[in-house]
Amino acid sequence: MSAIDWQRVPVDLAPIECIAARALVRNKSRDFFWYSPVLNEKLKNVSADLVVCPANEDEVIRALAYCHAYRIPVTPRGGGTGNYGQAMPLKGGIVLDLLRLNHFLWLKDGIARVGAGLKLIDLESHSLPQGWELRFHPSTRRSATIGGFIAGGSGGVGSIQFGGLRARGNVLGLRLITMEEKPRALELRGGEVMQAIHAYGTNGIITELEIPLARTWPWHEVVVSFANVGSAAAFGRALCEADGITRKLVTVCDWGAAQYFKPLRPLLTEGRAIALCVIADPSREAFAALATAMDGKIVFERDAEEVGDIPPLYEFTWNHTTLWALKADRSITYLQCLFDGPDYLDKIAHTVATFGDETPMHLEFTRLDGHVAAFGLQLVRYTNEKRLYEIIRWLEDNGCPVADPHTYILEDGGMKTVDTAQLAFKRRTDPLGLLNPGKMKAWADDVPFPAAQSAG
Repeated sequence: MSAIDWQRVPVDLAPIECIAARALVRNKSRDFFWYSPVLNEKLKNVSADLVVCPANEDEVIRALAYCHAYRIPVTPRGGGTGNYGQAMPLKGGIVLDLLRLNHFLWLKDGIARVGAGLKLIDLESHSLPQGWELRFHPSTRRSATIGGFIAGGSGGVGSIQFGGLRARGNVLGLRLITMEEKPRALELRGGEVMQAIHAYGTNGIITELEIPLARTWPWHEVVVSFANVGSAAAFGRALCEADGITRKLVTVCDWGAAQYFKPLRPLLTEGRAIALCVIADPSREAFAALATAMDGKIVFERDAEEVGDIPPLYEFTWNHTTLWALKADRSITYLQCLFDGPDYLDKIAHTVATFGDETPMHLEFTRLDGHVAAFGLQLVRYTNEKRLYEIIRWLEDNGCPVADPHTYILEDGGMKTVDTAQLAFKRRTDPLGLLNPGKMKAWADDVPFPAAQSAG
């Protein structure tokens, strides 16, 4: 991008706020890619040339039109809480910071319309007083934005009730700005939204979203201790199949993972696995009976609204589990695989028996296409990339597909196949390939990246 006069760009874009200070630009060019030692090596020096902070949709359109005219790459960013380099500007250019698009537009009959830059916790500050909450959310609820979650996430706390983002009905509509000479605002509804969900912003800039919410419950947090991870996983399955118990979170960790939960350590017994659960208050008695029947011991419980020295339990789950481990040992990384099918507990046991403490087990129970399954977000005691991919190949050879968290390529990190609908949509909405370039493998194989033009 050396042909661009970067001192002139903020002048041309005024009064849109721009950040040019190198330290701030570098900070805004990073997400949590460093969870992966593979990505850390590849991305540690990546930085944008400028950060642009539009305050409304008109400013988004104006910024995109300008960048299209001068062939400047644009990488959208919300809270920067992703783990795969989704918000990393591989080709430099502009990071489009969308945090100021944080408007709560309306809530009616359990459906919310919000700006893409609204943080999830702020969304619920509007909805909870009216008796509604997010159906599901990442463990980064306090800092993640709704637009970033839809563009880069997949599931989270509450997925045991509602599945993931790609489950029909979990995203009702979104508004998206195209990257063309004259950017268009498109309103996608129903199945059309799949063209932009979990696409890393490669085929349009999401400015607004319309999502269904769930009726809120008085929630209760519980930690249950088990002799081993097999017993804890069996309890997780039984709990998730207990139709009369309302649950929001069912997480299982063996001791190898649980030992890193510093605030919980005084409550835990060395060598024992745990289940971290969030259940509706009316289900407490039935939950306790099930735990006792399956030889579990409740070692901690409180109402979810209580605050204290222990963070909310959801902040020990999903990718926060890896963060707790990294605080103690920066050599640790993680995997993301799926344990599915009628024998999924056997697959978990086989994995534990094969790798032991090399991959401390961490499970997140979810609903998938109408049935219960478990995502394995197991930790990895990293030695080298070759060994990491030996483990990945073993998992896939043994019926446990892996969503590789050590690649920033959209297709390689998830479905392992080209999403033809997303690719076709990108051809329509970003014909020059300027949006988050380098992330969509199919596009990289399809169209060369255009040379930048000077703004001078």
